[in-house]
This record gives sequence, C-alpha cells and structure tokens, in this order.
Amino acid sequence: MVQGVTELSGLRNIRTMHSSNKRSIPRVQSSAYLELYMLRKEKNRREKEVHILEKRKKSNQKRIDEISAEMEKLEKEEAMGRQSSPGGIKKPSEKKWKTMSLKY
Repeated sequence: MVQGVTELSGLRNIRTMHSSNKRSIPRVQSSAYLELYMLRKEKNRREKEVHILEKRKKSNQKRIDEISAEMEKLEKEEAMGRQSSPGGIKKPSEKKWKTMSLKY
C-alpha cells in the first residue's frame, strides 16, 4: 500500500528527552511540584488538541457527506438526461461570442 505524505510519521512522533522522562540532573524531592505542574499543563494542552481534532473530524465528515449527496444527485440527473434523450448525451447549445471594437 502506498502511503501519502500525511500518513508518514513526522517530528511530532519523535520522543524528546522530556517525554521519555530522561534527566541530565537527578531529581530533587522539591521539584515534584514543578513536574506535576508541567505534566498538568501538557495534559490540558493535549486534551484541547483532541477536542479541536474531534471538531475538525466532524466538520470534515459533514462535508464529505454533503459532497456524496451532491454527487448522487448529479449522477441521477445525468442518468435521467441520458434516458430522456434518444441520442445519448445532449450537446450543449453553442453561444456566439459578443465582440466590440476598441480604439486606442
């Protein structure tokens, strides 16, 4: 199966030092409050991101449904047009171009 650019993993999927819980300096007991604060902030940010993605997914699905309905409508109109005309596809009427002269 061929993957598009959007299916490839990117920079967002790379684990950083912070996300892998590696530290260059050993933890101090008093830094637990800071760690809790940072984790809470990250959790809130990710929850907001999930909410935004859910809204985008619903919006995209709604648009896909609208497009599908429009396609079905046009396909039915096309089928009805083919049935009504004995020659098959109708030829659009040719319109003549309107011309006017310009003086420079």
